[in-house]
Amino acid sequence: MRRSLVLTDETCRHPFRASLPPSVKADLNVIPAETLWRLTADDVRGFATTYVAVTAAVLAFII
Repeated sequence: MRRSLVLTDETCRHPFRASLPPSVKADLNVIPAETLWRLTADDVRGFATTYVAVTAAVLAFII
């Protein structure tokens, strides 16, 4: 079995990230998973806005 020459970085697990040049990958910041799951004021405000908008739209269609 013959393998072709690999021109991508195999340490990256995603094919798109593997295709990026090293200069671009150096600028990518690794965000810890703990910070991704924190609830912020913007999240609460977005949820409340969506909830009120959907409730108003449903009530408008019912009435």
